[in-house]
Amino acid sequence: MLVVDDTASIRFLIRTNLELAGFDVDEAVDGVDCLDFLRNAEELPDAITVDVMMPRMDGVSTVAAIRSNPQWQHMSIVMVTTQGHPADIQRGMSAGVDSYLTKPFDPDHLISTIRNVLAGAEPRAENP
Repeated sequence: MLVVDDTASIRFLIRTNLELAGFDVDEAVDGVDCLDFLRNAEELPDAITVDVMMPRMDGVSTVAAIRSNPQWQHMSIVMVTTQGHPADIQRGMSAGVDSYLTKPFDPDHLISTIRNVLAGAEPRAENP
């Protein structure tokens, strides 16, 4: 798993819950950091959580960059963000996320969403 968010406390929250659920977790602070991580990773993550609003490269641009690289297209992506307007959700879904969750989120719901996308569930936007 790779957690991409510019807010340290959110990265910590997501990471802690994922680790408690048995996932190995790495972190990136924004889209540029995420793409650098993927380029240099010895083993690519199966899934990524990504925020929308981040410096240097936002989440939608990050998802589009991931989806445009054939070596990375297999990764599941869950957008986790405060941006819950229908237009924001549509932008995320159009960029290629597998699921879209709005903050605040229930940690158990986040874990079940990630497990569902890893199992190949259909892309969907959720507002728990």
